[in-house]
Amino acid sequence: MTEQKFSLFKKAESESAYLKMGFYGSNGSGKTFTSALVAIGLHKYIKAKKPVFFLDSETGSDFVIPMFKEAKVDLFVAKSRSFSDLLDATKEAGNSASIMICDSISHFWDELVESYKKKKQLNRLYVQHWGELKPMWREFSTAYVHSGFHYIICGRVGDVWEEIMDDEGVKELKKTGTRMRTEKELGYEPSLLVEMEIARDNGKKWTHQAWIIKDRFNVLNFTSINNPTFESFLAHITLLNLGGKHRAFDEKDNTQALFNSDNTGYARMKKREQVLEEIKGAIAVLYPGQDTTSKTARLELMKETFSTRSWTKITDLKIEDLQAGLESIESMNEDKEKKETKEKTDVEQSTSMGA
Repeated sequence: MTEQKFSLFKKAESESAYLKMGFYGSNGSGKTFTSALVAIGLHKYIKAKKPVFFLDSETGSDFVIPMFKEAKVDLFVAKSRSFSDLLDATKEAGNSASIMICDSISHFWDELVESYKKKKQLNRLYVQHWGELKPMWREFSTAYVHSGFHYIICGRVGDVWEEIMDDEGVKELKKTGTRMRTEKELGYEPSLLVEMEIARDNGKKWTHQAWIIKDRFNVLNFTSINNPTFESFLAHITLLNLGGKHRAFDEKDNTQALFNSDNTGYARMKKREQVLEEIKGAIAVLYPGQDTTSKTARLELMKETFSTRSWTKITDLKIEDLQAGLESIESMNEDKEKKETKEKTDVEQSTSMGA
């Protein structure tokens, strides 16, 4: 058969070379323990030379150290809940680790949201705020999918609620399922997603029970496993292109050229921060002192320019209004500079004539 060539398509081949796995569940359900078993088993299975990294937000790494020591697998740990550390850890693992565990990813999402609220001095978030937060989080989820190492994330369980209409046409909010408690789209990224729970084995012994919520190869979908180990997930892992080329999608193939980059939510947010910083600087140049007179003058300038003496209210103004105010203050600075230059020149000329 003659080989066909297309501009966009090519002959199908697996380009998923790394395990992207997610565990979620309640406290004590076995997420950390099972992820450690998978990491150790996978490390030996692929004969990895690089160590395992563990980004720990809740001290879970302390309790699996004996497992790694017994297996003679090097484990390196970082303890943090900072979203910026999550980004840095993912980048560092790409250069230095064969496998990385992040436990619990829920904390990093919470930290990003809380930091945003504190920075913006917000008590609650509205639609426009999520429009700024989600692109920030997407920086991690994109790195997670593209990362050139095996990546296991653990998260806490969250409930899914939906508005359901009964037979009489009355709507009420009902719990319809569970998911990983983090930014909701992250649950779509792992190729193997497992919900862990504590259950009784045949009504007698307690067990860690794993429910396979999603297996993109469809070999383990919707099965349950008591006290799972690395071997429990081999049916999925062996279908990966282990040791081969990994490509999730081409980031360079996008439609950015169709848009004005200044119109994206994230770009506008960065532009707003830049303009606010320039406004502060321009006000400080006009009234640089720390005495009461200078402070009062700065407040009156804010009132005159933005109709408020509250910096918090100014940060909430439209970027177009901020830019207009900045231009007004910069114009005043230019007038001040011209006046000072003229006065200096007059003094110099007067001194020269007097000499």
